[in-house]
Amino acid sequence: MLRRALISVYDKTGLLPLAQFLQSKDVEILSTGGTFKYLKENGIKVVEVSEVTGFEEILDGRVKTLHPVIHGGILAIRDNKEHMETIKRKDITPIDMVVVNLYPFFQKVEEDLSFDEKVEFIDIGGPTMLRAAAKNFKDVIVLSDVKDYENVIKQLNDNGQVDFSTRKYLAGKVFNLMSAYDAAISNFLLEEEYPEYLTLSYKKHSDLRYGENPHQSAAYYISAAGKGAMKNFQQLNGKELSYNNIKDMDIAWKVVCEFEETVCCAVKHNTPCGVALGNSVYEAYVKAYECDPISIFGGIVAFNKKVDKAAAEELTKIFLEIVIAPDFDEDALEVLKSKKNLRVIKGEAAPQDNLEFVSVDGGVLVQNRDNKLMDELNYVTEKRPTEKELTDLIFGMKVVKYVKSNAIVVVKDGMAKGIGGGQTNRIWSAAQALDRAKDGVVLASDAFFPFKDVVEEAAKYNIKAMIQPGGSIRDEESIEECNKQGIAMVFTGIRHFKH
Repeated sequence: MLRRALISVYDKTGLLPLAQFLQSKDVEILSTGGTFKYLKENGIKVVEVSEVTGFEEILDGRVKTLHPVIHGGILAIRDNKEHMETIKRKDITPIDMVVVNLYPFFQKVEEDLSFDEKVEFIDIGGPTMLRAAAKNFKDVIVLSDVKDYENVIKQLNDNGQVDFSTRKYLAGKVFNLMSAYDAAISNFLLEEEYPEYLTLSYKKHSDLRYGENPHQSAAYYISAAGKGAMKNFQQLNGKELSYNNIKDMDIAWKVVCEFEETVCCAVKHNTPCGVALGNSVYEAYVKAYECDPISIFGGIVAFNKKVDKAAAEELTKIFLEIVIAPDFDEDALEVLKSKKNLRVIKGEAAPQDNLEFVSVDGGVLVQNRDNKLMDELNYVTEKRPTEKELTDLIFGMKVVKYVKSNAIVVVKDGMAKGIGGGQTNRIWSAAQALDRAKDGVVLASDAFFPFKDVVEEAAKYNIKAMIQPGGSIRDEESIEECNKQGIAMVFTGIRHFKH
């Protein structure tokens, strides 16, 4: 039977109906600080915790509920005779419900506050009460999420009690929340890239229809603390996003965020199929489309500048899954919305994450994001690239970072004319990219040439300049072949494998 509830919440959403319900059932309500004041002002009969403990709040509210009278009332096992005799002897009344949500550390840690101010949003009393109530869930109903109030009210109203499975579920939610909350605090204080324990704070954003394939279930989680490009966006039109949509959109957005110039990137199956610079978003899109007019069908298209009506009209001529850009002209948005299933996304943040995670069976691989384009430009051949060729070489290297290895990008006039990747050897990727490009001028490679065969193949297509990290034991053979063919070659010192 429910006799006493303790309520102490930061977020007061839905609290009043719950308190009114408890009052209607003659449940004594204990509370603290702002919650006590809020309930009292709204006509709820409420007892301040300090009246029960005989100990006033101290240390600017840091110590309110950390008291044996409170925790004895929560943790006593009701069918344990010794426990019940002990709390009776100590004049402790059982607490049958604990309603607590926490200081918003997830949000506050990202605000423009001092370190000391952020520390004050680390909740101590709340987690302690929640953990105690969750441990003793058979006897104590614990509510840490406002979304659960309604179900608990219904069960108490219908049956006079909350069933075991619900109590267990509510307790599990507490420890799920606490693991994420503690992880955010740990990461804030440690500031270590690779701490002893990998602790992450991600909150479920949505269930997805399925994963990469229809027989795979999936959900989308977003970082509970911090910002991120795939967390901070607005969907302006179209169907709900799928697992593959989000993965592909992430790559497309990262590519366009590499550039200051107006650029368009088309992605298909998680790799770029067209990337191009333009004097306008329209021109950039047309050039990106021409890179590979077959693969772009059903793909994702990203821009780093506002989309205008001219570009929107061109975009709607083929089937696309997503268009993402930092903004859209009003008339452009109207055109895009004429395609009711086209997902139109307004990107609101540049890529933020410093780490990448890949799960393997029984473990997780963690690494820095590939945020460095090159160490320095080292001109290793007799011939040097022209200024225009060098511009295209750097463009190619920015694109090649996001192509599956072994990655080759052939470029002409700020346009990825041919993209080859995902092959088990470099010459296949090179042959693929060169054949698609036909008239490319420069070639970029994500890693060194193990043999001179890439140079020999490039010479057949009249390639004028090449860029690669260098570092092969056979670098000299490739350099000599470039000199023989009159091709300029530049080393960067930075590899860009993307498996």
